[in-house]
Amino acid sequence: MADHASLELLVQALRRLPGVGVRSAQRMAHHLLQHDRPGALQLARALEQAVSNVRHCALCHTFTEHDVCSTCLDPRRDHSLLCVVESPADQAAMERTGAYKGLYFVLMGKLNPLDGIGPREIGLQQLLDRVDGSPGSDESRVKEVILATNFTAEGESTAHVIAQALKGRGIQVTRLARGVPIGSELEYVDLGTIAHALVDRR
Repeated sequence: MADHASLELLVQALRRLPGVGVRSAQRMAHHLLQHDRPGALQLARALEQAVSNVRHCALCHTFTEHDVCSTCLDPRRDHSLLCVVESPADQAAMERTGAYKGLYFVLMGKLNPLDGIGPREIGLQQLLDRVDGSPGSDESRVKEVILATNFTAEGESTAHVIAQALKGRGIQVTRLARGVPIGSELEYVDLGTIAHALVDRR
């Protein structure tokens, strides 16, 4: 109905969130409009500001409001370690463990040929360029690439392709240990498990 057009647009917009179906989107929309209109306006302003200001780091592709993120610019990080993750959310999970002090490379997702996502779409060439283009001094060049893709079928396939691409470059390639459960995503794994998996990488 015409008098519900704006409400329907809001429901359809909320459905774009992962895991949100029609009923969940309707509940959220009705809650915001009936009980929390200031919260709805705050959410709208925050989304608009984030979309306008947040971009990808030119070096590691994580989210930042600057050309290069603070992690890549931090001189205290170990430049000989490069941890490859699938998303900025996975990087944030790794950071919360406090167990990793190197740099990151955030892929543009994971390999999924059925959806047309191949090596180019996940930024494989950019990763190789990052490894090959690292400064030549012993203190700063990449010596180890840690594959921290998720332990899903797609994540394992992505890790395998990256490992093969890095062969012959004189770089150690390791994978997170199996302390992270099969089929799990780093964003939802407890921090202790991630920390132990990082220490026991192979």
